[in-house]
Amino acid sequence: MHKQITSNQNPKIKFLNQLKDKSRVRKKENRFFIEGRREISLAISGGYQLEHIYYCDSIISKEEVFSITKISSSEIDYFEITSEIYQKLSHRSTTEGILAIAKSKETLLSNLDLHTDNPLILVAESPEKPGNIGALLRTADAAKVDAVLIANPRTDIYNPNIIRSSVGCVFTNKVAAGSTLEIINFLTNKKINIYGAALQSSENYYTQDYTKPTAIVVGTEDKGLTDEWLKNTTQNIKIPMSGVIDSMNVSVAAGILIFEAKRQRNFVV
Repeated sequence: MHKQITSNQNPKIKFLNQLKDKSRVRKKENRFFIEGRREISLAISGGYQLEHIYYCDSIISKEEVFSITKISSSEIDYFEITSEIYQKLSHRSTTEGILAIAKSKETLLSNLDLHTDNPLILVAESPEKPGNIGALLRTADAAKVDAVLIANPRTDIYNPNIIRSSVGCVFTNKVAAGSTLEIINFLTNKKINIYGAALQSSENYYTQDYTKPTAIVVGTEDKGLTDEWLKNTTQNIKIPMSGVIDSMNVSVAAGILIFEAKRQRNFVV
């Protein structure tokens, strides 16, 4: 189906705005909002089912839109929207002219299939800032970890700010969420070593062996990991620092730790 929409009062445009702005609507409808060519392409490649495409023909042509979505296996309805409507929906200063609605995927631990006996997993406890979550997902994609687990999530993974800051890497990673206890039990039952980024009873991160099944766990920048994690780690690890402060951005710390694990596993860039 291919139609034109010229009014911001159109019910479909109102629904798009709700998906963009309200987590409860995304959860209730099991749908989410995507902006951008790369992000939409990665969602399709990641097996997400797209339902609607909205595009502004003064920015992107119909032929370009079809080129982006041609690999999708789902039936997509296309809507041409005005520049005024698009500018109100878009967050980007550099516009790309294309938006989408897609169906969410479940993020239950019980649905997670690691496809390996020797996984490398990144766990983030209670991440709140979409920018940090996006950066963690980009790091996970760059290192090609086997899964990203979010413990006690404070925002839904399909928040448009996470999709945007991850540059679509939310679609390239296996992501699951659960409580801290659920994730600890999941890792323990699968005999995965747990290395928690913490100062308490810790060893320098480069002294540990990450060649066996490994989960690297990072906490919030202000509070670190909760006691529940600290009581259940195989070993706490720290990054030696020479400056005045004793902490760094969580995504930077995760990158250092994950890529040390990849180095030990003979990762070649």
